[in-house]
Amino acid sequence: MLWFPPKLPIHEEDRLWVNNGFNRLERLLGRRRLLEAKLVEPTSEDFPDPYNRTDEAAASLFLRVCTYMRVARGSVTLEIFPDETEDLEDILPYWRSDGGSRAAGLCVHAHQQRPTPGDADSGMVVAIRSAMLKDPMALVATMAHELGHVILLGGNLLSQDTPDHEPLTDLLTVFLGLGIFTANSAAGFKQFQDDRHAGWSTHRLGYLPEPVYGYALAKFATERGEQKPGWAQHLSTNVRSDFKRSMRWLMENPHYVPLAEPLK
Repeated sequence: MLWFPPKLPIHEEDRLWVNNGFNRLERLLGRRRLLEAKLVEPTSEDFPDPYNRTDEAAASLFLRVCTYMRVARGSVTLEIFPDETEDLEDILPYWRSDGGSRAAGLCVHAHQQRPTPGDADSGMVVAIRSAMLKDPMALVATMAHELGHVILLGGNLLSQDTPDHEPLTDLLTVFLGLGIFTANSAAGFKQFQDDRHAGWSTHRLGYLPEPVYGYALAKFATERGEQKPGWAQHLSTNVRSDFKRSMRWLMENPHYVPLAEPLK
């Protein structure tokens, strides 16, 4: 019987970037943040509050995400802005974070000035487009990404001029246990119908593609000694496939997991 070694779903360049990203985040936040992070699942246990797509329900979700990411809720203002608001960058011009011409969310500094080192999340505003309230999975993903900016940019741990600060912020959501949401929202399908056409359209949220998320989640699990994590059942079909392939590869190549050492 022929045996074929497991093959990664990503290119070597992407694998090295993820590995380096985990190293960078460990240096910035400490290894305990990775090992002690709660893996947040899209369940009623982790999000027990009723959700009805209102601003109030979004605020409850935001409080949960802040808690999971260890961001003091009182230090961050949440704003829900209408979909037709295209001039938000003129109102809140600092530290814009967008994934295209119509940003799902933005993270800005309320006073347009950089914080001093150690002044973690003072005066930060997270603004979320109201259309995101229709999809709680994508909403949590957007909140997690923007709170990642609060941690990295607001904490003066990373510069906005860092070339890969946006994808690294997405990787941070995996590092801190919110990876299911950002990975599942990396690509989506939406049905449409009008007087002349019907079909499906695709959209992308965030900066990392699904295969990279699959590998990053596998590395997250491997770092924590999780060989068959139950939370993988919540991953979308594509991401789960990439995750399983990456897990098999990492199990066959343990020397490629440089951080997998006992916590001292």
